[in-house]
Amino acid sequence: MGRIKSTMIKRAAKQLLDGEHTFNSEFNHNKKLLGSTMPSKSVRNKIAGYLARIIRVKDNPKVKVKKEVQIEEVLA
Repeated sequence: MGRIKSTMIKRAAKQLLDGEHTFNSEFNHNKKLLGSTMPSKSVRNKIAGYLARIIRVKDNPKVKVKKEVQIEEVLA
């Protein structure tokens, strides 16, 4: 089972995806883009991981419909 992310993490990830940054499905790339702009290392890592997961689900058409619906609800 996966871990449930807090609303703060989801909201921040949505705002960052709408922004001008170019995130991808690699955690380390996203972590470097976020850099020192996050309040703490743990928050930065959680947001970078959540961004990687969202992008991976959007790019992979073989993902179950349930996960796609959950991601769309978050991005809506």
